[in-house]
Amino acid sequence: MTPAPRETWHLDTDRVGRRVLLFDELESTNTLAAELAQQPDADGLVLVADEQTAGRGQHGRAWFSRPGSSLLLSVVLKPPPELLRPVILTAWAAVAVGDAILSLTGAQTRIKWPNDLLIRGQKCCGILIEQRGSGSHITTVAGIGLNLNQTAAEFAQAHLPTATSLGIAAGSGYIDPRTAAGVVIRALDREWVRLMNGERVAVEADWKWRVGLLGRHVVIEHANGEESTGRLRDMAFDGLELETQDGYVRVIAPEAIAHVRAQT
Repeated sequence: MTPAPRETWHLDTDRVGRRVLLFDELESTNTLAAELAQQPDADGLVLVADEQTAGRGQHGRAWFSRPGSSLLLSVVLKPPPELLRPVILTAWAAVAVGDAILSLTGAQTRIKWPNDLLIRGQKCCGILIEQRGSGSHITTVAGIGLNLNQTAAEFAQAHLPTATSLGIAAGSGYIDPRTAAGVVIRALDREWVRLMNGERVAVEADWKWRVGLLGRHVVIEHANGEESTGRLRDMAFDGLELETQDGYVRVIAPEAIAHVRAQT
Protein backbone atom coordinates (compact mmCIF):
# COMPACT_ATOMS: atom_id res chain seq x y z
CA MET A 1 0.00 0.00 0.00
CA THR A 2 1.41 3.39 -1.00
CA PRO A 3 1.84 5.64 2.05
CA ALA A 4 -0.05 8.92 2.09
CA PRO A 5 1.92 12.17 2.27
CA ARG A 6 1.31 14.47 5.21
CA GLU A 7 1.47 17.48 2.91
CA THR A 8 1.65 18.42 -0.77
CA TRP A 9 3.35 21.48 -2.25
CA HIS A 10 2.83 22.94 -5.71
CA LEU A 11 5.79 25.21 -6.47
CA ASP A 12 5.85 27.75 -9.28
CA THR A 13 8.73 25.96 -10.98
CA ASP A 14 9.03 25.07 -14.66
CA ARG A 15 9.60 21.33 -14.34
CA VAL A 16 11.03 20.02 -11.08
CA GLY A 17 8.82 20.52 -8.04
CA ARG A 18 5.50 21.42 -9.57
CA ARG A 19 4.28 18.69 -7.22
CA VAL A 20 6.15 17.89 -3.99
CA LEU A 21 4.99 15.14 -1.62
CA LEU A 22 6.22 15.41 1.97
CA PHE A 23 6.30 12.38 4.27
CA ASP A 24 7.13 11.88 7.93
CA GLU A 25 8.79 8.53 7.24
CA LEU A 26 9.52 6.31 4.25
CA GLU A 27 11.60 3.22 3.73
CA SER A 28 13.32 4.99 0.83
CA THR A 29 12.37 8.06 -1.18
CA ASN A 30 14.01 6.53 -4.26
CA THR A 31 12.02 3.31 -3.95
CA LEU A 32 8.66 5.09 -3.69
CA ALA A 33 9.64 7.56 -6.42
CA ALA A 34 10.33 4.65 -8.78
CA GLU A 35 6.85 3.25 -8.04
CA LEU A 36 5.14 6.60 -8.58
CA ALA A 37 7.10 7.18 -11.78
CA GLN A 38 4.47 5.16 -13.63
CA GLN A 39 1.89 7.90 -13.09
CA PRO A 40 1.22 9.97 -16.22
CA ASP A 41 2.07 13.27 -14.48
CA ALA A 42 5.16 12.00 -12.65
CA ASP A 43 7.79 13.94 -14.60
CA GLY A 44 9.30 16.44 -12.15
CA LEU A 45 7.64 14.88 -9.10
CA VAL A 46 9.63 15.37 -5.87
CA LEU A 47 9.40 13.27 -2.70
CA VAL A 48 10.78 14.51 0.62
CA ALA A 49 10.93 12.49 3.86
CA ASP A 50 11.91 13.48 7.40
CA GLU A 51 13.24 9.98 7.98
CA GLN A 52 14.18 6.89 5.97
CA THR A 53 14.22 3.42 7.47
CA ALA A 54 15.87 1.70 4.49
CA GLY A 55 17.61 4.49 2.63
CA ARG A 56 20.54 3.61 0.42
CA GLY A 57 23.51 5.28 -1.14
CA GLN A 58 25.99 4.39 -3.83
CA HIS A 59 26.76 0.65 -4.27
CA GLY A 60 23.82 -0.29 -2.04
CA ARG A 61 25.25 1.23 1.14
CA ALA A 62 22.72 1.98 3.88
CA TRP A 63 21.78 5.59 4.59
CA PHE A 64 20.45 6.47 8.05
CA SER A 65 19.89 9.83 9.74
CA ARG A 66 18.09 11.25 12.74
CA PRO A 67 14.61 12.58 11.83
CA GLY A 68 14.88 16.20 10.74
CA SER A 69 18.66 16.14 10.54
CA SER A 70 18.91 15.63 6.76
CA LEU A 71 17.13 16.61 3.60
CA LEU A 72 16.10 13.28 2.05
CA LEU A 73 14.74 13.95 -1.41
CA SER A 74 14.10 12.14 -4.69
CA VAL A 75 13.14 13.55 -8.09
CA VAL A 76 11.36 11.64 -10.86
CA LEU A 77 12.53 12.60 -14.34
CA LYS A 78 11.82 11.39 -17.83
CA PRO A 79 14.77 12.87 -19.71
CA PRO A 80 15.15 13.04 -23.47
CA PRO A 81 17.68 10.52 -24.89
CA GLU A 82 20.55 13.03 -25.00
CA LEU A 83 20.33 13.58 -21.23
CA LEU A 84 19.95 9.98 -20.12
CA ARG A 85 23.61 9.42 -19.24
CA PRO A 86 24.30 9.08 -15.48
CA VAL A 87 27.32 11.42 -15.71
CA ILE A 88 25.11 14.25 -17.00
CA LEU A 89 22.37 13.58 -14.47
CA THR A 90 24.81 13.38 -11.55
CA ALA A 91 26.48 16.60 -12.69
CA TRP A 92 23.07 18.33 -12.94
CA ALA A 93 22.20 17.37 -9.37
CA ALA A 94 25.65 18.19 -7.97
CA VAL A 95 25.80 21.61 -9.59
CA ALA A 96 22.27 22.47 -8.45
CA VAL A 97 22.76 21.31 -4.86
CA GLY A 98 26.12 23.09 -4.74
CA ASP A 99 24.40 26.35 -5.67
CA ALA A 100 21.70 25.71 -3.06
CA ILE A 101 24.32 25.09 -0.36
CA LEU A 102 26.00 28.38 -1.23
CA SER A 103 22.67 30.17 -0.84
CA LEU A 104 21.93 28.48 2.48
CA THR A 105 25.37 28.72 4.11
CA GLY A 106 27.69 30.94 2.09
CA ALA A 107 30.03 27.94 1.72
CA GLN A 108 31.35 26.68 -1.61
CA THR A 109 31.36 22.95 -2.36
CA ARG A 110 33.55 20.64 -4.40
CA ILE A 111 32.52 17.43 -6.10
CA LYS A 112 34.28 14.26 -5.05
CA TRP A 113 33.96 11.97 -8.05
CA PRO A 114 31.47 10.74 -8.85
CA ASN A 115 28.58 11.76 -6.60
CA ASP A 116 29.56 13.39 -3.30
CA LEU A 117 29.66 17.06 -2.36
CA LEU A 118 32.30 18.32 0.07
CA ILE A 119 32.60 21.46 2.16
CA ARG A 120 36.22 22.13 3.09
CA GLY A 121 37.04 18.51 2.32
CA GLN A 122 34.22 17.04 4.41
CA LYS A 123 31.22 15.24 2.91
CA CYS A 124 27.86 16.95 3.25
CA CYS A 125 25.82 15.38 0.44
CA GLY A 126 25.48 12.17 -1.54
CA ILE A 127 23.66 11.70 -4.85
CA LEU A 128 22.22 8.45 -6.21
CA ILE A 129 20.99 8.20 -9.80
CA GLU A 130 18.86 5.14 -10.57
CA GLN A 131 17.29 4.29 -13.92
CA ARG A 132 14.64 1.75 -14.85
CA GLY A 133 13.12 0.66 -18.12
CA SER A 134 14.55 0.48 -21.60
CA GLY A 135 14.44 2.23 -24.94
CA SER A 136 12.13 5.23 -24.91
CA HIS A 137 10.57 4.18 -21.59
CA ILE A 138 13.50 4.87 -19.26
CA THR A 139 12.63 6.67 -16.03
CA THR A 140 15.27 8.33 -13.90
CA VAL A 141 15.10 8.83 -10.14
CA ALA A 142 17.66 11.17 -8.61
CA GLY A 143 18.10 10.69 -4.87
CA ILE A 144 19.77 13.35 -2.73
CA GLY A 145 20.81 13.03 0.90
CA LEU A 146 21.97 16.38 2.30
CA ASN A 147 23.25 16.73 5.88
CA LEU A 148 21.48 19.65 7.54
CA ASN A 149 21.58 19.57 11.33
CA GLN A 150 23.91 16.82 12.51
CA THR A 151 26.46 17.91 15.08
CA ALA A 152 30.17 17.14 15.18
CA ALA A 153 29.45 14.88 18.17
CA GLU A 154 26.92 12.87 16.15
CA PHE A 155 29.39 12.35 13.32
CA ALA A 156 32.08 11.29 15.79
CA GLN A 157 29.70 8.81 17.45
CA ALA A 158 28.82 7.39 14.01
CA HIS A 159 32.53 7.07 13.14
CA LEU A 160 32.21 9.61 10.33
CA PRO A 161 35.11 11.97 11.00
CA THR A 162 35.12 13.32 7.43
CA ALA A 163 31.42 14.31 7.39
CA THR A 164 29.87 17.70 8.02
CA SER A 165 26.44 19.37 7.92
CA LEU A 166 25.15 22.67 6.64
CA GLY A 167 24.44 23.78 10.19
CA ILE A 168 28.12 23.32 11.05
CA ALA A 169 29.25 25.01 7.85
CA ALA A 170 26.96 27.99 8.39
CA GLY A 171 28.02 28.35 12.01
CA SER A 172 24.37 28.48 13.02
CA GLY A 173 23.97 24.87 14.12
CA TYR A 174 20.52 24.69 12.52
CA ILE A 175 19.12 24.84 8.99
CA ASP A 176 15.34 24.80 8.62
CA PRO A 177 14.45 21.66 6.62
CA ARG A 178 11.47 23.28 4.85
CA THR A 179 13.56 26.23 3.77
CA ALA A 180 16.34 23.93 2.60
CA ALA A 181 13.90 21.80 0.62
CA GLY A 182 12.54 24.82 -1.21
CA VAL A 183 15.98 26.20 -2.04
CA VAL A 184 17.28 22.84 -3.27
CA ILE A 185 14.20 22.05 -5.38
CA ARG A 186 14.28 25.45 -7.07
CA ALA A 187 17.98 25.06 -7.82
CA LEU A 188 17.36 21.61 -9.31
CA ASP A 189 14.63 23.09 -11.49
CA ARG A 190 16.84 25.95 -12.73
CA GLU A 191 19.66 23.60 -13.74
CA TRP A 192 17.24 21.13 -15.35
CA VAL A 193 15.71 23.91 -17.43
CA ARG A 194 19.22 24.86 -18.58
CA LEU A 195 19.85 21.30 -19.75
CA MET A 196 16.46 21.01 -21.42
CA ASN A 197 17.12 24.31 -23.23
CA GLY A 198 20.33 22.91 -24.72
CA GLU A 199 22.71 24.69 -22.32
CA ARG A 200 24.69 21.52 -21.66
CA VAL A 201 28.05 23.31 -21.99
CA ALA A 202 27.13 25.74 -19.19
CA VAL A 203 26.22 22.93 -16.78
CA GLU A 204 29.32 21.01 -17.87
CA ALA A 205 31.53 24.03 -17.08
CA ASP A 206 30.06 24.37 -13.58
CA TRP A 207 30.57 20.63 -13.00
CA LYS A 208 34.17 20.83 -14.20
CA TRP A 209 34.88 23.76 -11.88
CA ARG A 210 33.38 21.99 -8.87
CA VAL A 211 35.47 18.86 -9.46
CA GLY A 212 38.46 21.19 -9.19
CA LEU A 213 41.17 18.92 -10.60
CA LEU A 214 41.93 20.48 -13.99
CA GLY A 215 45.65 20.80 -14.63
CA ARG A 216 46.55 18.64 -11.66
CA HIS A 217 48.20 15.26 -11.57
CA VAL A 218 45.53 12.71 -10.74
CA VAL A 219 44.90 9.03 -10.21
CA ILE A 220 41.97 7.63 -12.14
CA GLU A 221 40.51 4.41 -10.78
CA HIS A 222 38.75 2.54 -13.58
CA ALA A 223 35.56 0.58 -13.06
CA ASN A 224 37.50 -2.62 -13.85
CA GLY A 225 39.93 -2.01 -10.98
CA GLU A 226 42.86 -0.68 -13.02
CA GLU A 227 44.46 2.71 -12.39
CA SER A 228 45.84 5.41 -14.66
CA THR A 229 47.94 8.41 -13.63
CA GLY A 230 48.78 11.66 -15.38
CA ARG A 231 47.82 15.31 -15.70
CA LEU A 232 44.14 16.03 -16.18
CA ARG A 233 44.18 18.30 -19.26
CA ASP A 234 40.44 18.65 -19.66
CA MET A 235 37.18 17.03 -18.70
CA ALA A 236 33.79 16.91 -20.37
CA PHE A 237 30.73 14.70 -20.36
CA ASP A 238 32.20 12.97 -23.43
CA GLY A 239 35.51 12.12 -21.77
CA LEU A 240 38.38 13.06 -19.46
CA GLU A 241 41.67 13.94 -21.17
CA LEU A 242 44.60 12.45 -19.28
CA GLU A 243 48.14 13.34 -20.33
CA THR A 244 50.52 10.54 -19.34
CA GLN A 245 54.18 10.92 -18.38
CA ASP A 246 55.33 10.18 -21.95
CA GLY A 247 53.12 12.96 -23.36
CA TYR A 248 50.41 10.68 -24.71
CA VAL A 249 46.85 12.01 -24.27
CA ARG A 250 44.24 9.44 -23.42
CA VAL A 251 40.50 10.14 -23.43
CA ILE A 252 38.56 8.11 -20.86
CA ALA A 253 34.77 7.87 -20.86
CA PRO A 254 33.21 9.00 -17.54
CA GLU A 255 31.18 5.79 -17.35
CA ALA A 256 34.45 3.81 -17.19
CA ILE A 257 35.70 5.75 -14.15
CA ALA A 258 35.00 4.75 -10.56
CA HIS A 259 37.01 7.50 -8.82
CA VAL A 260 39.31 10.42 -9.62
CA ARG A 261 41.62 11.83 -6.98
CA ALA A 262 44.58 14.18 -6.80
CA GLN A 263 47.91 12.39 -6.91
CA THR A 264 49.89 12.83 -3.72
